[in-house]
Amino acid sequence: MMGWRGRIGFLVPPGNPTVEPEMMDLSPEGVSLHFTRMVAHGTTGAHAGQEDRNRTQIEHLADNARLLAMVKPGVMVMAHTATSYTLGMQGEADLVQRMQDEHGIPFLTAFGSVVEALRHLGIRRVAYGTPYDEATTQKGKRHLESFGFEVVAHRILPGVTNIYDETHQRAYQLARSVDCAQADAVFLSGVGMPTIDALDMLERDLGKPVLSSASAMMWNALRAIKVRDIASHGGSLLTGVSPLESQVSRT
Repeated sequence: MMGWRGRIGFLVPPGNPTVEPEMMDLSPEGVSLHFTRMVAHGTTGAHAGQEDRNRTQIEHLADNARLLAMVKPGVMVMAHTATSYTLGMQGEADLVQRMQDEHGIPFLTAFGSVVEALRHLGIRRVAYGTPYDEATTQKGKRHLESFGFEVVAHRILPGVTNIYDETHQRAYQLARSVDCAQADAVFLSGVGMPTIDALDMLERDLGKPVLSSASAMMWNALRAIKVRDIASHGGSLLTGVSPLESQVSRT
């Protein structure tokens, strides 16, 4: 049987080429992944029209989740961080509750997974990097702050023409540029910009936890289906090896 240890369902923006390969790269043996595309119009991955696309995804989410639920996943994950910024704290909580009530399946968001991950790691002060425009970045900053985190630095990746054309090397540079001594951890927002292949390098170089929306949502989804495998890569959140331990093991 496919997914004999558990099944994870992801709701993915229509133009996103990153979620499937990154999640499959992290998936343990016996865990099957299932993807449904959300509805959005316009140029996907572009800064222009981001808020309208977010709202369209929210409008159609119930139908998309209903399709994904047919595969009987153990958890469903909304794989889009900026939609939570549009919803706000109460709107996000209401959406999660509504989806769980309708399908009887745990429902997670990428951003909600970040909140759980930061709390799990004991992080309070965050350096926050994004591939968004200024307006969306500021919404994300306020959303983090509404959950009690202190955003001690934030930075936008320069020169983005389309988020889906970005690379993990550029994500690495973004994290390096936003990090500061006051930050307990670095958080890279968004699941469209590849991040997973940069996280281990970043933690070794910065000596602190670095997580992304992608690493957090896989970590949280695996917790939801009670699969406790330790990953070989993807940052300390997934591997269970602290950045300092990683540095010692290489000396």
